[in-house]
Amino acid sequence: MDHLVDAFLAYLRVERGLSTNTLDAYRRDLAGFVGHLGERELEHLNTSVLVDFFEARAREGLSASSRARLLSTLRSFFQFLVEEGAFDRDPLSRIEAPKIWRRLPEVLTEDEVQGIFTVLEKARSGLATRNLALFELLYGCGLRVGEVLTLGLNELDLERCICKVRGKGDKERLVPFGERARVALEQYLVNDRTRLEGTKGSDRVFLNRSGHPLSRMGVWKLVRGVAGKAGVDREIHPHTLRHSFATHLLEHGADLRSVQLLLGHEDIATTQIYTHIDRERLRAVYARCHPRA
Repeated sequence: MDHLVDAFLAYLRVERGLSTNTLDAYRRDLAGFVGHLGERELEHLNTSVLVDFFEARAREGLSASSRARLLSTLRSFFQFLVEEGAFDRDPLSRIEAPKIWRRLPEVLTEDEVQGIFTVLEKARSGLATRNLALFELLYGCGLRVGEVLTLGLNELDLERCICKVRGKGDKERLVPFGERARVALEQYLVNDRTRLEGTKGSDRVFLNRSGHPLSRMGVWKLVRGVAGKAGVDREIHPHTLRHSFATHLLEHGADLRSVQLLLGHEDIATTQIYTHIDRERLRAVYARCHPRA
């Protein structure tokens, strides 16, 4: 079984160009599945064995969304085996994905966003320009934290106000940014970044105090700290800024297709979650303001 898993992962890496993080997720899912099978031969796999596997995961407390992702991984794996002639049928064809209650993303109000940027603009720390530039890309461009952290100097075009982003599956897209982001980036690159880099020679845009690329945990701590100073009294994370970017665009009349392209969503259905947020806000306004609500 291990050699089949290796062949499948190689296919995902070479043919489909999936990112290292995505490949690692596939590898973990398949390792758990192979471990569950033990010494059982591939030809002895059937629907009953697979149902037992998923029931065991549910008893262990694995969430419905995680089990749905696991099912998706195994579907892809067995489809690959069938196409390669290593298996004669898909044993998952009769297994349905668990029902998932999809939670609406947490979104900041525009006033909360303004409060956050006020805190950033008034800051006088040695990393003030870096932090402002970072938030401008997280909220102003709706970038994922991983996209911001891997952004290279040669992928920023300050003259045209465009950055080249490498998203999920190593797919590239061009994302515009505004004049405020351009000014913040320029000030950071000319002032703080030159000082931070020293002799390290990193080509990443965002660096930490030691001159090394900024970490994901560093961004999480920064976002929470700044939000707290701005009076945001609930827990937020970097992706909250991305959710807010998309929601505020739609609230101000942007079309769904444009928002999909800016976010780098492969499927427009993923982007449609933000239209639900807009409807929830409309319901809240109605309930608060209409005399017969």
